[in-house]
Parts: sequence; structure tokens; C-alpha cells
Amino acid sequence: MTEVEPPPPPSTLSPPPATAPATATSYIHPRREPFEHGLIPIPKLIFTDGTQTLAPLKDKLLHRSGQTRRVNSSDIADTFQISPDHARLVLDTVASVLHSDSDPLVTAKPSEIDSVGVDVSDLILFLYVQSYKRLLPRGHKDSAAVADVWPSTSAFDGFLSALSPLQLVRSNSRRFMPSQADEEAHQLSYLQKHLGNILSLLADSMEGESEGDESLTLKLFTYEKGLITESTSLDVHLSVKHNEAWKATVVLTMEKFEHLAFFIYFGEKGLERIPMSQNAPFFANSDPDMPAVAVPAAQVHHWLLENISSALEHISERASSKENGPTGASDQDVSMTDVGATSVKASTGARGPSFIEGISKSSYVKQASDLQGSYIKVVNCHESVIYILAPLRYATVYGCSDATIVLGAIGKDLDYILGVRVEHCERVHVIVAAKRICIANCRECVFFLGVNQQPLIVGDNHKLQVAPYNTFYSQLEEHMNQVGIEATINRWNEPVALGLVDPHDSLSHPAGISDVQAESATRLDPDQFTNFLIPNWFGGESSGSTKDNPFPLPDVYMASQQRNHKNLGELKQILRETQLEDSRKRELSSALHVYFKEWLYGNGLESFLVLYLPVWSKAKPDKQPGNSGS
Repeated sequence: MTEVEPPPPPSTLSPPPATAPATATSYIHPRREPFEHGLIPIPKLIFTDGTQTLAPLKDKLLHRSGQTRRVNSSDIADTFQISPDHARLVLDTVASVLHSDSDPLVTAKPSEIDSVGVDVSDLILFLYVQSYKRLLPRGHKDSAAVADVWPSTSAFDGFLSALSPLQLVRSNSRRFMPSQADEEAHQLSYLQKHLGNILSLLADSMEGESEGDESLTLKLFTYEKGLITESTSLDVHLSVKHNEAWKATVVLTMEKFEHLAFFIYFGEKGLERIPMSQNAPFFANSDPDMPAVAVPAAQVHHWLLENISSALEHISERASSKENGPTGASDQDVSMTDVGATSVKASTGARGPSFIEGISKSSYVKQASDLQGSYIKVVNCHESVIYILAPLRYATVYGCSDATIVLGAIGKDLDYILGVRVEHCERVHVIVAAKRICIANCRECVFFLGVNQQPLIVGDNHKLQVAPYNTFYSQLEEHMNQVGIEATINRWNEPVALGLVDPHDSLSHPAGISDVQAESATRLDPDQFTNFLIPNWFGGESSGSTKDNPFPLPDVYMASQQRNHKNLGELKQILRETQLEDSRKRELSSALHVYFKEWLYGNGLESFLVLYLPVWSKAKPDKQPGNSGS
């Protein structure tokens, strides 16, 4: 635990009660939303010099905001010298990761977001976290296998998070991916290191500045391989002028303190989160009818550092006990090289995401009643069809190939507006209704989208296609209403391509490559567009009012659909009127199957050769892991 003595409070303030971690069992946690879904690779928005650049930019934004302290996309574009499209992307992304369900930006309709604008404090915190570097996965002994799929010049080279689908098949993928504990500790360590700068950007100066610079020595801790170790001490110069930290006259109001909930929260995962001020001893007993007395920023810093250190120690103890104790059957990872074609790994829990992993040559169905949480990860699935027919807060599809993945409604749930991230996939069809989607490092994939925000494309992508949403299930509109997706707004055909290289990874890249724009997606040829039919396996178990695709089709795709339906009707009529002997009917049926298989291959739907044909002969598939039809 850190041993830091804060500077004495100003004489105008009463000494607050002693500060300590909130409770023995209530630990501080980082919010995964800004770290996992709030990073956008726009170089002009990444500031690596602490507060030296951000502080004057904050002042400029406050000047433009007037009394409202809110700015719109025009203010953002002018202040940071970025395009209007990128400025609107910033607004949309901030709205998707904000912590407060009462903020007007969260409750605004898509058409109102720009007029509502974003609070300057929230925007500054969002911009600060753009300096975050994601945790690198552990190395893999079979790194040469990347060359089997990915070319040597790919931006994937050199780290495991870029495992190709082929390499994921050969490996036990989750053993090499950062665990939730690893990521949480990495995020807490980032906050621990940058907390002084973050607080200085939120804090206010009291009247009358003391002369000269003061300094404070902070002990920083790092987390690596399950161990907490003290790193070198850091001398922080408390200079208001340079915004590197604060003097004793720099204070934090309760309102500004609550903005820290953008990064952190107290309480157990999966349960209701406790407001920040209710955990802080210097604000906990404030009279709701009276403005709370401002607190020295150094005291807030000291209290938060103690809580972060306590949380890191707790993570370390948990990791150590897990390594030394018996491993439950539910924690065993399944290697695809050791199991049959239909073996899967699926786990759910209210404290973390639900995993659907390792499905191969199978169909797999999850409905709302099957999921305990509101976050799902589909990992390492191949030659399969995955149906997630549920409303979710956000979803990740990672390392899949030759598969079709249908995701229900992904968007706002309680206090977040998130979406879908599809990463390191190859020859995958993704069908999703969502607030937003981010596509990174994918190849030869087709996305059938019903999205209220522009699709974001980053990284090393090749031959991506986008198309309008093409399916429905009986509860789809009910689920869309739950998460706030508007069927009248579909921006599937407005993808925004950013950088070829993600500046938020921890790798070194060749000079100049960071300025290269990612390859964008093309629109699917209307003649190749087809409706996707979700079998009514659960007709008697589920009820819903959705009878058709709720997203209107563009005219050119609708015309193609009508033409296809007309041709199909004519073909059916010809077959009915043709008089054939039984042997000739069998020959015709066989020929139709051959041409149908060729069509599947030609449209990247090979997975249906092993999935749909067997499923048609069954009343419904078994939803239990390991027993799916193949």
C-alpha cells in the first residue's frame, strides 16, 4: 500500500476525516468501457505529454462552451483541427462509454447528439485515456504458424493478439489471451501512474496561489505475472502553472469528483455500482441540500492511490490462490487439437462476460434466458453458425473463421451505450443490429448491419463488404427497444476507415505507417444479397411480434429481392408442372443439391454444408455444449 503524506489542506478548509480504502470488501475497479471501447486511432487526439497540451486545450473548450460547459462536434473539430466526420465520431464514442445514464448525451437520440454536446470534463477524460496502451498477450511457441494464413508484411506480425484463425485452431487460445484479472490490473496500473494528471485536469484553483513549487514523492506499484512490485519513486512537481499536479490551493468539488466514475467504480462486478461520492469519506456525509465543501486534490489523490494499491494487492492474492489451488472443471480450457468436431467451451457468469469458444462444425444457440450477463465473447469458432438471440450491452467476436454469427440487439443497457467489436476474423458473415460496430484486422468478411452509428474500421483489413440487415426473429424488435436501437436509422453504408496501425497497442511500427489509412469496406452487390432465415426452433417457447426485417431495405436491394422472389416463384411453378418419373426426379434433386453447394462455396457460406443440411432434418438443435448437430 502506498505511504504518501498529502500536503496540508488550506487554512480555510476543515481537516477531513482520515482516509482509507472504502471498506474491507468493496474494492475499486476500472471501468472496462473506456479502455476497451473508447479508444479511437486518430493521431491528433493522442496526447503523450500528460497535461501540457490538454490543459490549454481544456481552457479553450471551456471558453467556447460558455455557461453550459458542453461542446459540440464543430467545437471539437475546430479545437483539435480534425475533420467534422472525426469530430462526430468522437461525440458518438464518448456517448457510448459514458458512465452516467442521466447525462443528456446518453439519453439523446442519434439526431440530437450534436445539439446536446458533451461535457468538457468528460471529453477531457476521454481524450486523456487515448494515451492508454493495451496489454499485450503472452507469446506463443508456434508463432511461425501465422505465416500459414497471414502474410509476413501484415500489421499482425509479432504479437499473439494477432493470431490467425488457423493458429487459434492449433492453440488453446484463452491460455494466451490476457485474463480479466490481467486487464483489470493493467488498467489500474495505468490509472495509478496518471492519476495526478487526471485530477489536475478536473481540479479548480482557489483564490490566491502560493509561491514557488512544491513536490511530492509518490511510490508507484506495477503488476506483472500476478505479483505486486514497487517501481521507482516518482517526484511530482506541484506546479499549477504547468498543470503537472497541484498546489495545496488546488481543490476538487464533489461534482468534479463524480466525473472520475468515467474511469473507476466501487462495488462488486455484476451488481449495482455505488456512486463515487458515497465511497469517499470526505463527501459521504455531505448534506444533499447544501453544496459539499471542496477537498484538496492531493488528499483525493492519496485516498485513491491507497484504494488502487489495495485493489492490485487483492488481484495478486486472487491470482496466487488460483495458481496454487485446485482448478475447477469449469475453468479448464479446451484445446481444439484434443477434442472432436463438436466440442465447445461455453461459460457464463454475472461477474464477467459469457464466453462461447471453440465451436467447430456445429450450430449453437443462445437466448436471453441462457445468459446471465450482458456482455458476450465469441472466440475461436470455425465452420459454424452461432445464434445469440438476446439483448446485450456489448459483444466481442474474436479469431473466428468460415462462420456465420448472428447477434441480437447490442446497445444501451442501463447506463452504457456500447456495441460490437469484431477482430481478427476471416471469411466470417456477421449479422447484427447494434448501436455501433468496430471492425479490426479482418479479412474477406461480410457484415449485414442495422446500426445507428457509422461502422468504424481500423487496422489491417482486406476485402471487407457491408450490406443492410437481412434477418429477424420473433423478439428482435422487443430487444431493440430494450437497448435503444432505432430501426429508422441504419448507417450500414457509411463506414469510417481510420489508421492501418492502432496506436493503442504496445508495439513499435515502421516509420510513417501510422499515417496510412485502413482499407475500407465495399458495398455488397445487390444481386448477391439474400435474406437469412433463422429457423423457428423455439416457436412454442418464445413469443414476439416481429414478423419481418425491421430495418427498411434500400431500393436497389429491395428490387433485387423482389426479382429473386419472382424468379424463385417461376422456377417452383416450372418444377410443379414438369412431369417426371421418380428416377428423373431423384436426378433433378441431386443436381439441385450440387448447384446449391456450389452456390454456397461461391458466396462464402461453406459452413452451411455441415450445418444447415443436417439441421433441416431435426425439429430443433440441442442447445447444450458438445451436443450440437454437425
